[in-house]
Amino acid sequence: MIAFADAEVFEPADVHVARRLTALAGEDDESVALAVAFAVRALRSGSVRVDLRSVASQVGMPELPWPDADAWLAAVRGSALTGTPPVLRFHGDALYLDRYWREEQQVCDDVLALLQSSPAGEVPGLDRLFPAADYPEQRVAAEIALSQSLTVLTGGPGTGKTTTVARLLALLAEQAALENRPPLRIALAAPTGKAAARLLEAVHLQIGELDAVDRDRLPELTASTLHRLLQRRRGNSSRFRHHRENRLPHDVIVVDETSMVSLTLMARLLEAVRPDSRLLLVGDADQLASVEAGAVLADLVDGLGARDDVRIARLVTSHRFGAPIGALAAAIRDGETDRVIELLRESGPGIEWVDTDNPGERLRNVLLPHALRLREAAILGDAPAALATLDEHRLLCAHRRGPYGVRHWNRQVERWLTDVTGEPIWSEWYAGRPLLVTANDYGLQLYNGDTGVTIMRDDGLAAVVGAGAGPLEFSTSRLADVETVHAMTIHKSQGSQAQEVTVLLPDEESRLLTRELFYTAVTRAKNKVRVVGSEAAVRAAIERRVVRASGLGERLRASH
Repeated sequence: MIAFADAEVFEPADVHVARRLTALAGEDDESVALAVAFAVRALRSGSVRVDLRSVASQVGMPELPWPDADAWLAAVRGSALTGTPPVLRFHGDALYLDRYWREEQQVCDDVLALLQSSPAGEVPGLDRLFPAADYPEQRVAAEIALSQSLTVLTGGPGTGKTTTVARLLALLAEQAALENRPPLRIALAAPTGKAAARLLEAVHLQIGELDAVDRDRLPELTASTLHRLLQRRRGNSSRFRHHRENRLPHDVIVVDETSMVSLTLMARLLEAVRPDSRLLLVGDADQLASVEAGAVLADLVDGLGARDDVRIARLVTSHRFGAPIGALAAAIRDGETDRVIELLRESGPGIEWVDTDNPGERLRNVLLPHALRLREAAILGDAPAALATLDEHRLLCAHRRGPYGVRHWNRQVERWLTDVTGEPIWSEWYAGRPLLVTANDYGLQLYNGDTGVTIMRDDGLAAVVGAGAGPLEFSTSRLADVETVHAMTIHKSQGSQAQEVTVLLPDEESRLLTRELFYTAVTRAKNKVRVVGSEAAVRAAIERRVVRASGLGERLRASH
């Protein structure tokens, strides 16, 4: 294993865990320790398992002393680490750490158990809330949701997922009224506070368009993070007060941005859902997956979509973008590299391509005017104008550090501001500083992902944050978990939108450059997307997929 560590295949933590586990089990076979290190390494890249037969080709370093695959598998299968209680588990030739093997199997079992408890009862007519002429795809999705206790509702940005959710809730409330049941207990949740706030805001907006009788049947809706819904135990990040012996009380649970939910969090949610509840998992399976291990939404779409006894609710038609952005997003999603290049070269309305490896001057022409407009509104103390200006444009980067990273470009914009205004920025707080909230603060009603601007007031600087319930204003001294956001990572942008988006692609060799990253970035734009990067970077982005080794999809298929 020393040769692999020296070649920087592993992080020190991978080696430490492998050494510790093999020592505790009295295992002295180096090939077993190597397998454990690869299983731990897989988790860091988002995978829940590692295939020992293919890992050598994936790493791509044939000069390293790789064990023979058959002998390697035999050694690991015969190790004390696969005994009782097991530390390692196999599914076929794929190796898991025990915890993730159990969580994957539990998610599979709980998903199938929910699907087997299909809801009974009187089904109200769909014509009033889902007229076929106005909501053809959404009507089909509602029919599916009414027939299944668990529904996966997937679709790209602007395909009407929130419209479907709001009208489906009204339909379920009508069903409860027809059966003389108490008002529904409804939970709205998402992986992040920002996503939860956006979900609540969007659902309220759609409910406001319903008839008064439908609005009156629905309870007062709130939204929370999944962690808050499940009530995390103090001092334990993966165990909650709601579990299999203390289920959630809700009749209907809606989870938005499900693509961001890890395997572990999905396992905790499913074990806390009552068998007679309805669970609606909403998201875009083509977006970036969770930061932690697992690709649950994609696995559910893949695994359940292959069965003939389950239906996936799919929304296809986007109403958000102009045609060019929608076509570009679809071509990226479908891996049509030449079509993407063609659309970028045409640079029609809504699309601009800056084909360069040295984007500094072109980005200055975009970022500096936006920063100056933001500064002007802030100095005037015009909070609404400052927040509106902030949402006019986003620079999205794949990296945090380096020449393509948000830290570099945040500093660069501040240097440009100093050069133009002649006023050096001596402090992190200055008028016109765009803000990104980086941690949930339930006391202040601020959530990770909220954005705001520092503005001038008579008594000094204040921070105005565009929260879901409306702008909130604070003294800058009250905000600790914020950072400057002239530029934002693509991961952080999930769930947000801007009128215009500039996507800065890194060098084509960057391992972060993937189709899912590119698609997520492009679909943040409402009116215009500007892609900054070489043709080689564009092609690399489309041709490189996020590969997350997982067995949930095949477990769901095989169980049929």
